[in-house]
Amino acid sequence: MTTLDKPAKAARPGRPRKPPAPLPPFVDAFLDMLVAERGAAANTKDAYKRDLLDVAAFLKAQRGGTALDQASSDDLRAYLDHLSAGGVKEKAAVRTVARRLSALRQYYKFLVSENGRAEDPSSVLDTPKQGRSLPKILTEADVGAMLAVAADRGGPEGRRLTALLEILYASGLRVSELVGLPTKALTRDARALLVKGKGGKERLVPLSQPARDALAAYLPDRPYFMVKGREAKQQAYLFPSRSGSGVLTRQRLGQLLKELALEANLDPAKVSPHVLRHCFATHLLDHGADLRSVQKMLGHADIGTTQIYTHVVEGRLKQTVQAHHPLAKRKG
Repeated sequence: MTTLDKPAKAARPGRPRKPPAPLPPFVDAFLDMLVAERGAAANTKDAYKRDLLDVAAFLKAQRGGTALDQASSDDLRAYLDHLSAGGVKEKAAVRTVARRLSALRQYYKFLVSENGRAEDPSSVLDTPKQGRSLPKILTEADVGAMLAVAADRGGPEGRRLTALLEILYASGLRVSELVGLPTKALTRDARALLVKGKGGKERLVPLSQPARDALAAYLPDRPYFMVKGREAKQQAYLFPSRSGSGVLTRQRLGQLLKELALEANLDPAKVSPHVLRHCFATHLLDHGADLRSVQKMLGHADIGTTQIYTHVVEGRLKQTVQAHHPLAKRKG
């Protein structure tokens, strides 16, 4: 019997998919509240959902099947202790514990407000202390080298990358804000961007002249990055892409910057969109910008978040004094 004579194999029935586990009581309503009242993004909503489901799974397995909405302070403290001893690196464990505790506090606060329970069991739990690491930054010369390499590439790809890099360095946008920029974010005079940040808050971000020039050079190339038949939808974005999503993704932008770092003889591990955001803030402060202005441009709700950059500047000032002040060289 030849291969052609062999009867075709019957299709194997696929395994029935398990229905998703039902959410614990009130979690669905809590997540809807985050979106409706606080303008939480889809990623933020998913993160809260994962955190609460993880707590619920622990309570079910380790605390006698206790339901999330019925957990006591001792139950939650046991979960946080379990998390801290989970074998992850110490700094990561502290950050994870703090984030999960924040999710729990917001969930139980919502529960009390909706008469889901009388008291908040998370209110007596202590927030773990976490060291605050200084942000990684590049020197002004490093950024200049990357810009020079991008400009040398030429063509639509080079002009788009130059525009992305100039905007990142000139505005300090979050990577999600940059890749998701709608075309209408660019003001009529092309001197600023109207950016929608965390919580749906809008802010006006001025563009430097080099950033405006790079953007003007790139805009005629936008059709090059569009897919035939999908142009109508892609026209809405400042940075469309031929990828499946139709827009440039955070991951792809990160890859492009690392490739650029290699060409500029920089360590690619030290380069990312977020590092350029740090560079924007630090270099501004280095050149005399006030902290409140930097806070507004970064879109920080709390100036305490922005103050981390003052430590970087202070460290540089101390090094300068120690290296050049005559009294610093005197031995006791």
